[in-house]
Amino acid sequence: MTDTEYPPISDQLADIESARTEGRRKMDWAAQHMPIMEHVREEFVADEPLEGERIGMAMHVEAKTAILVETLAEGGAKVAVTGCNPLSTHDDVSAALDAHENITSYARRGVDDEEYYEAIEAVIAHEPTITVDDGMDLVAAIHEDYPGLIDGIIGGAEETTTGVHRLRAMDDDGALEYPVFAVNDTPMKRLFDNVHGTGESSLASIAMTTNLSWAGKNVVVAGYGYCGTGIAKKAAGQNANVIVTEVEPRRALEAHMEGYDVMPMDEAAEIGDVFLTTTGNRDVIVAEHFEKMKDGVLLANAGHFDIEIDLEALDELAVDRYEAREGVEAYELADGRRLNVIAEGRLVNLAAPVSLGHPVEVMDQSFGVQAVCVRELLENGDAYESGVYDVPDELDEEIAEIKLEAEGVDFDSLTDAQRDYMGSWDHGT
Repeated sequence: MTDTEYPPISDQLADIESARTEGRRKMDWAAQHMPIMEHVREEFVADEPLEGERIGMAMHVEAKTAILVETLAEGGAKVAVTGCNPLSTHDDVSAALDAHENITSYARRGVDDEEYYEAIEAVIAHEPTITVDDGMDLVAAIHEDYPGLIDGIIGGAEETTTGVHRLRAMDDDGALEYPVFAVNDTPMKRLFDNVHGTGESSLASIAMTTNLSWAGKNVVVAGYGYCGTGIAKKAAGQNANVIVTEVEPRRALEAHMEGYDVMPMDEAAEIGDVFLTTTGNRDVIVAEHFEKMKDGVLLANAGHFDIEIDLEALDELAVDRYEAREGVEAYELADGRRLNVIAEGRLVNLAAPVSLGHPVEVMDQSFGVQAVCVRELLENGDAYESGVYDVPDELDEEIAEIKLEAEGVDFDSLTDAQRDYMGSWDHGT
């Protein structure tokens, strides 16, 4: 095992017992509303499919994530976990995890860049045989700095749009040296986590942070992928006027056909009241846009990294900067206009002071997929060479069926005749 001096969370908090008690309380609430993870946990406890494995995780360490972490540990694995965003960790939850005999948690809220990467290295020091990532920082660090560990890694799972984009680029360059499941790309993730989870949690976090209404506001949604679709839908449902900016013509057309105004950011900048970036790309809102914005606009990001809003350019334009509210930084320009940035331009549904992330029920589905992907790697790892893999459809369907059963929802199945018809080509008109 590699040496590390970075301390776990239990060595960083003053009142560790109180933190653990509060963290456990949050986890118990989440667990009540996660029937999929309860089902998976029962299976893992009974079968211990992860016995002898070491799982390294870089995730948003809060109550819902903690249920996944603990489920993997209950399945027999030794788990080391840290944060994947400097502002998304709940210290009390991290402390509660660290109390588990099979879990070491290094996640702490408010770390600087150096501490953030030291914590990732501390996880890597456990020499994981499986990685579970949210944004791909863990995978990248292993490949860049600890390539000697790669031969011992069976595979990994990546949950986010941004992380999967990075992984596919890495794979295209021939640089990815073990198999990783693109959990983000499954229907159970995209249709529920990205659409409903991001839509509801982003808007709720902004509303609670600012104490402002959505009704009647011009809300500019940058990017009309699954996350942007959800935000636009939920904002329209709260009586906002939604404007979409896009670079992909089919998505722009889709937004137009859904009834939203579609225009370049250069035009939207002049009329928007709230701007939400969801692209996973950099420099979506830049200096030329800031110069056109109205006084009092809100700027927020729902993409994984804080690169979508060019805050360096905004800082250069500003003559003053101050905290307008907790979690809201006002940038005052020379002409007196104030542009308000929420949560430092980081992932708003997790990094704002009152943020709680996606609704529990939504994350139950996504984490269920993560868990069965880890199980799949152990059961059938030899079938996967290095590269990015779609989650096998039967695993995604397994999670959907568990959820439907928990909700008391029954559904039809194909008859033999229907299955035969769908599987043949010789039935003509």
